[in-house]
Amino acid sequence: MNKSTFKSGFVSIIGRPNVGKSTLLNQVLGQKIAIMSDKPQTTRNKIQGVYTDSAMQIIFIDTPGMQKPRSALGKFMLQATESALQEVDLILFCIDASEKLGGGDRHILQLLANVRTPVFLVVNKLDRVAPELLLQRITEYKDEHAFAEIIPVSALQGNNVQTLLTQIANYLPEGPMYYPADQVTDHPEQFICAELIREKILHLTRDEVPHSIAVAIERMKTNEKGIVELAAVIYVERDSQKGIIIGKRGALLKQVGEQARHDIEALLGSKLFLELWVKVKKDWRNQERVLRDLGYREYD
Repeated sequence: MNKSTFKSGFVSIIGRPNVGKSTLLNQVLGQKIAIMSDKPQTTRNKIQGVYTDSAMQIIFIDTPGMQKPRSALGKFMLQATESALQEVDLILFCIDASEKLGGGDRHILQLLANVRTPVFLVVNKLDRVAPELLLQRITEYKDEHAFAEIIPVSALQGNNVQTLLTQIANYLPEGPMYYPADQVTDHPEQFICAELIREKILHLTRDEVPHSIAVAIERMKTNEKGIVELAAVIYVERDSQKGIIIGKRGALLKQVGEQARHDIEALLGSKLFLELWVKVKKDWRNQERVLRDLGYREYD
């Protein structure tokens, strides 16, 4: 690459739920801005991450996993993903190397058939499969779409991620630095803090509870001692879910707070005083006004 030319552009990361899109974004940035869980639909918003080196700046857009919407929130998430296919310079279609091509992947391939943007097939979790199975998976997808590049990676371990960045650079246009070199996301700190709290609940609960929670930051300020005071509300849809989140004698909520505080302190680089409350907001996932209040908005 000519050192006198600086490249920049926007890159969408799409794929089915739980294929490692957020893990890939965090690996590229070397910092946690997108939450991770083994539960589908962990990502709800488009998460924008910024990678900058001396030669280029890539603005990554990590999207919710594509699946058929079952609520107003699900509809919002699908809109967020589909809108991320528009007006970008490159699309990364992320798949799980250990899973066969299925209906969800075919739906994404149908969407990709209608875009002119170059598409990379990023075959993630390469550390989980034998070489012959990896080759078989690549062959399956090559027959379905004319991918600009096919790159196997392990987002978790970082294998081949630098190769992916090098290939992305080849497809970016010359352009300006959109964000300061030390900025890794365009989301405010409050958004990331709320997501980190939600991540801990995803890890510590099961069944329907993880999908029924939302987290809103009520207050965030730094006191005279330099300690960040953060107050957050965890919204659930039913009284029974409130009891689960709080746990016996407040044990689970305390665990959520301890784990979230560790990650938030690392994010902010300062000590944190964290207050958590749990409130019931019945059927919030199907209430448009509530979704807007919680930061979920429709995309054109």
